[in-house]
Amino acid sequence: MREIFAGLPWWVKWVAVPVIALVVFGSLIASVVGFVIWLLFKVLIFVALVGGLIYVVRKFMAGSSSRSDW
Repeated sequence: MREIFAGLPWWVKWVAVPVIALVVFGSLIASVVGFVIWLLFKVLIFVALVGGLIYVVRKFMAGSSSRSDW
């Protein structure tokens, strides 16, 4: 493989080959990136909902324990 690329001009190695790779694998790369972003968004929503639930439960428990002290 190295011998094949050795005789080629620089623009073939650094411009043409990456462009061809993007054309061939572009949809696959976009799908993977989209899936990763979707997964991170779902994890962020999960963390926010669990954090909100813990906040509400602690707030409610603190309020109910102070009322029972009467």
